[in-house]
Amino acid sequence: MTEYGRGPGSEPWHPEDPLYGDGGWRGQETHAGQQSLYDGQAQQQYPQQPQHGDWTQGGLPGQGQQQYPYHPGQDQQQYGHQYPGQDQQYAAHTQQQYQHQGVWNTSGAQGQVPYPPDPGDPYGQQPAAYGAQQHDFYRTEDAYPPPEPPGRRRPEPEPEPAADEEEHAFFSGEDDGDDAEHELQSRRERRGKGKKPVKGKKRRNGCACLVVCLVFGGGLGGAGYFGWKFYQNRFAPAPDYTGQGTSESVTVEIPKGAGGWEIGRRLKEAGVVKSADAFVSAQGQNPKGDTIQAGAYLLKKEMSAASAVQLMLDPRSQSNVLVKPGERNAQVYQAIDKQLGVSAGTTKKVAKAQYKNLGLPSWAQNSGSVQDPLEGFLWPATYPAAKGMKPEAVLKQMVAQSKQKYAPYNLPAKAKELGLKNAFELLTVASLVQAEGKTHDDFRKMAEVVYNRLKPTNTETNQLLQFDSTYNYLKGTSNIHISEKEINSDRSPYNTYTNKGLPPGPIGNPGEDALRATLNPTHEGWMYFVATDGVDNTEFARTNAEFEKLKEKFNASSGN
Repeated sequence: MTEYGRGPGSEPWHPEDPLYGDGGWRGQETHAGQQSLYDGQAQQQYPQQPQHGDWTQGGLPGQGQQQYPYHPGQDQQQYGHQYPGQDQQYAAHTQQQYQHQGVWNTSGAQGQVPYPPDPGDPYGQQPAAYGAQQHDFYRTEDAYPPPEPPGRRRPEPEPEPAADEEEHAFFSGEDDGDDAEHELQSRRERRGKGKKPVKGKKRRNGCACLVVCLVFGGGLGGAGYFGWKFYQNRFAPAPDYTGQGTSESVTVEIPKGAGGWEIGRRLKEAGVVKSADAFVSAQGQNPKGDTIQAGAYLLKKEMSAASAVQLMLDPRSQSNVLVKPGERNAQVYQAIDKQLGVSAGTTKKVAKAQYKNLGLPSWAQNSGSVQDPLEGFLWPATYPAAKGMKPEAVLKQMVAQSKQKYAPYNLPAKAKELGLKNAFELLTVASLVQAEGKTHDDFRKMAEVVYNRLKPTNTETNQLLQFDSTYNYLKGTSNIHISEKEINSDRSPYNTYTNKGLPPGPIGNPGEDALRATLNPTHEGWMYFVATDGVDNTEFARTNAEFEKLKEKFNASSGN
């Protein structure tokens, strides 16, 4: 007895069968005078299959005989009560089957012995059978097949190969409405119909398959690419060249305040290193990497980042022009010519011809007596200057730097506070302080000497500055041993021995220390000064008598 019904086979009973558990088998002989349990027609008797053994008194082949005792009175009474009015032949036939030595006898054409009805079965006493008065639940197309006796059962159909399986509607191009039909047909095949369906022509949509492959392939490819880029950016070493570079040289300008990333970016653009990341990494690994200064560097192309860092730390790789505090423009022009590899005097000519286009501040002056309109505007610092650069480009950097440095001090307003006419005169005073002083204290005292001698009330020198530095600027020298005859015979505007007040313009490029001292002089009454050792020791005096003593000290030290 299986989980689907009382039959010994695997076929299930229909769940809506009111005679669920009836022992009748389709295909067995119907009792004489009794209607078929399933279709109301006479059933054809099938011979016993030999492979199932011989159902005789001897029992099943290869098995011991098991006898089933019969209780005549009980069976007869029970069937007689259950089926009143039934054909007597059916009852007699039943009794005869049980009385044959108390065992099952399957010889001959006889019907199936009915099982005793279930006392709890509400349908047990109903006389109606299939096909007579009720709907046949096994003749509908989508119903479970009726159970078969063991001799008539056929094996389940072999599963079709995977290659012949029906494709999904998405790939076959069929409508979704066909799914129900396919499912119904497959279910009938699984329930033992035993007939293979006639396969329709399979329709494959190649475009749909191609689109799906492209979508998934593109997604996987994109994910792989971005994953590889993420790994390269986060974990892989930065791209870098190897070796000391090629024979081709290139000049790279590094601005002031540039950090490692900015330096690396400029080197990469010039073809020196392969990536900025490689340079930043190499700079961090070098103990002196952070000491790289602004300027122009002569480097090789396609260098390893480590080699580039090492070369930039070597002063010989730098191609710069250094403007020192107090240095005159004539000296700066010569240095620029040398670094750019141009003929001597080229930068001086450019400065004289293009000074108006180099970015001077609005308060800069160029009277006819000013020897160089750019004097005082080339801020002391280091500037890149290498072969291939133009003189005007270098000069523009210097002028821009001085303009940027002067702006915070508000020189026009400070000049008026100190009794000067304009910022240009203030810059001239700063250049005198830078040229005559040596230390910060000297600068402040020197600034007071200038302001005191310019006063109209000055009776000591009568507003004459009497600075050797102004005469030397005019002559292009730095001589401190100038005779009174020589100096008094020159009437140039820059000779402060013969001309009252300030010279026409600055006599050099003052540094920031001298500029600050000029803006904040001492107020101690200083009127004179003398470098008593002729070099570094500058001494100051308030009166002419003190000044004469300092002159004697100077003459003694110099052997005059």
